[in-house]
Parts: sequence; structure tokens; C-alpha cells
Amino acid sequence: MTEVNSNDTRTRQETLERGERVRREVLGDAHVEASLENATAFARPIQELVTEYCWGVVWGGDELPRATRSLVNLAMLTVLNRPHELAIHVRGAINNGVLPSEIQAVLMQTAIYAGVPASLDSFRIAQRVLVELGHDV
Repeated sequence: MTEVNSNDTRTRQETLERGERVRREVLGDAHVEASLENATAFARPIQELVTEYCWGVVWGGDELPRATRSLVNLAMLTVLNRPHELAIHVRGAINNGVLPSEIQAVLMQTAIYAGVPASLDSFRIAQRVLVELGHDV
């Protein structure tokens, strides 16, 4: 199990490389390449931070299955009203083996805990992405 603490002996470069690998596995090569290629000198530091810590440390951990991480992300992104990131993570959830019915269940739960308007927006976004991916919704 990978721990997120100071006992982690991986170097920053190893964590960055792991992060890029995990990010590509979840979001796909095309998305990651576009994100990295489009990063200006101004935006490059945030791309590196996201790759190293978000993908290398957190997503790279063994404590939760990737499908679970995807479902948690969809709920949080709904609550935070982050439609662009939600669409990206719906694709990632499907890549992680999450079923459309599981995405639907999480978005239904967000309606109760985060509010119907937030959930409605997320349903529209998720449905659009699922249709683009060839799912019958």
C-alpha cells in the first residue's frame, strides 16, 4: 500500500513519472498530451503539480480502487460546480470500469446532499459525455 506521508521514499521524478502514467491510464493519452502541450510557461507549474501530487501521490495510491476514486470525484465536482472537470472525469470513470448506472446513482445522491440544480447540470454533462462515448442512455 502506498502511504501519503513523509515515509514515502520515491523521488519527485519517480512520483511525477508515476503520475503521468496514472493520468494517461485514467484520462487517456490524447487528453494528457493536449494538457501538457498546451501548457505555457505560466501554466506549466500547475500541470506539474497536478501530475505529481494529484495523479502520482493520490491517484497512484492503493488505498482505494480507481473506480471508487472516480465516483468520489464525480460527487465532489458536482458539489463544486466544475463542469469542465466533471466531463473529463466522467470519461475517466468509464475508463476505470464505472458503469453509467453507477454514475447515475452518484449524481442522484448529489441531488439530495448538494442540491437538485447542481445535480441536474451534472446529469446533462454526464449524459452528453456518455453519448459521445457510445453508451445508450
